[in-house]
Amino acid sequence: MAVTCDDALAKPLEENRRSDEDFILYPKLIIEVLSDATEAFDRGDKFADYKSISAFTEYVLIYQKQILVEQFQRQADNLWMPQVYRAGDTIAFASIGYACAIETLYENVTQLR
Repeated sequence: MAVTCDDALAKPLEENRRSDEDFILYPKLIIEVLSDATEAFDRGDKFADYKSISAFTEYVLIYQKQILVEQFQRQADNLWMPQVYRAGDTIAFASIGYACAIETLYENVTQLR
């Protein structure tokens, strides 16, 4: 999932991207659900590529097998500050001004370790 706050993207979808594109322009927040097959790529090369996007300020990795979320937020000095959330925590998505209990992200997940 990705969130953009770019005013130019307030136009109808067809004016902003072709139907064969699977990305949005100027993502502010990107959320990835980790799997065994993609975790290394999501943490490594993919995150490195995302960091080159100037509008991108927040990256969130959600674990499938346990209630655990890692969040990375871009700081003013262009460093990325990590934060780990576990069961019982409230996660705040600063880039979009939204917070919720971490369990909300796992509402329909029935098999956790």
